[in-house]
Amino acid sequence: MVASEMHPFAKTGGLADVVGALPRALATLGHTVDVVLPRYRGVAAGETASPLAVRLGAVMVETMTSEVADGPTRVILVDHPPSFDREFLYGPSSGDYEDNAARFALLARAALAWAARQGQRYDVVHGHDWQAGLVPVLLATEHADDVQLGHLPTVFTIHNLAYQGIFDASWAERLGLHPRALGTDAMEYWGRLSFLKGGIAFSRVITTVSPRYAAEIQTPEFGFGFEGVLTGRADDLVGILNGIDYDQWNPAVDPYLPKPFDAARLDDKAASKRALLVAAGLSPTQDALARPLVGIVSRLVAQKGFDLLATLGDDLGALDATFVVLGRGEAAFETFWRDLAAAHPDRVAVRIGFDEGLAHLIEGGADIFLMPSRFEPCGLNQMYSLRYGTVPVVRATGGLYDTVEPYNPATGSGNGFVFEDYTAEALVRTLRHALRIYRESSAWRRLQLAGMTRDCSWEASAREYVRVYERAAGGRTGA
Repeated sequence: MVASEMHPFAKTGGLADVVGALPRALATLGHTVDVVLPRYRGVAAGETASPLAVRLGAVMVETMTSEVADGPTRVILVDHPPSFDREFLYGPSSGDYEDNAARFALLARAALAWAARQGQRYDVVHGHDWQAGLVPVLLATEHADDVQLGHLPTVFTIHNLAYQGIFDASWAERLGLHPRALGTDAMEYWGRLSFLKGGIAFSRVITTVSPRYAAEIQTPEFGFGFEGVLTGRADDLVGILNGIDYDQWNPAVDPYLPKPFDAARLDDKAASKRALLVAAGLSPTQDALARPLVGIVSRLVAQKGFDLLATLGDDLGALDATFVVLGRGEAAFETFWRDLAAAHPDRVAVRIGFDEGLAHLIEGGADIFLMPSRFEPCGLNQMYSLRYGTVPVVRATGGLYDTVEPYNPATGSGNGFVFEDYTAEALVRTLRHALRIYRESSAWRRLQLAGMTRDCSWEASAREYVRVYERAAGGRTGA
């Protein structure tokens, strides 16, 4: 595998969780996985280093590679400080680094050079998101006749189509790309280059992270201009729902919770609610403990529904609920939550930034988890919430649609609350409905238990990936 993130080495979002968990799940099925990723600033793992020369256009770049074991997985860190020893993975909040094309072309070339040096032929090469989009391109073009790398089966996963790795066409020469990589049926995209399009065009099988999202990205609403490209590869596009790491996300053994709990000890979840109120700077009075607590852990961006929430300041403040928010993102949304917390200091708390322990405590201590996303390729937090008996309130999109079953008061079935229309009115109406059902203790307990007993593990997903790998090994390259 080639990826730009992997937990616990580097993380900005769900990509890192997937790349961290999927290889371990594959290992339990008897497969051996090597993962190549950059050595970013602060990554100290890896004791041995060996030099690796990589060509970028007319320039030879000297890199180092270090190997480290992450359980049964071998992780190879590409060490090139000018490219990767930076404050941010992709760029500051003001925008991406201008040389990201070179940085991740270096990753792709280094990954393949390292693989060729191993003296073994891999069964499949799996690239993740646009940062690894050059991997299938290079394999199908300049490495097509290599003894070790030629005609290797390739799988490419789109974790979020909104990020497309689009660069000026001048990068083609600067990176030394093969002419076959540059046509309209390859990397060219409206006069520019797209690493994402290259990954799609040259991979045998394309996957994305939920069945619903696989269908959505073939439509103008969710395709971000790539719907035609993806429709053209529809027969090779597979949606596989992500799993979650049951070792890392397990309320029965979670070290960040003050008291373990599970479906048989659900009353012990109350200790986490009290601890969360204290950690958020809210007083754990009897009224506060009785009041439903709504948790949010998210990037504070419009994609995640924060444009809707920002129009609901007065309505949110008037709800009989407490809000605890953790995340960072667009300045306007950060300011909105700070202002709402200042106006309702006993009901709203916000922590700008990321804190792994607080994220676990929110999942464990909240009663409701809110994810009103405009689009959500898969989503992991709703699955963490189900596992922790924290009832999700979500919009019916992507993986949220595939994992959260709407509550049906007639039958008592369901594990959460879902709204269809992307409007503030639909969001607040559904949230109010959830708050009303919270007062019905037996119905709420059924919702919690339905979520906690749903299988969100990686095992089933890993088996689907194995089928995809087998399919790729018997298939043909796209472009």
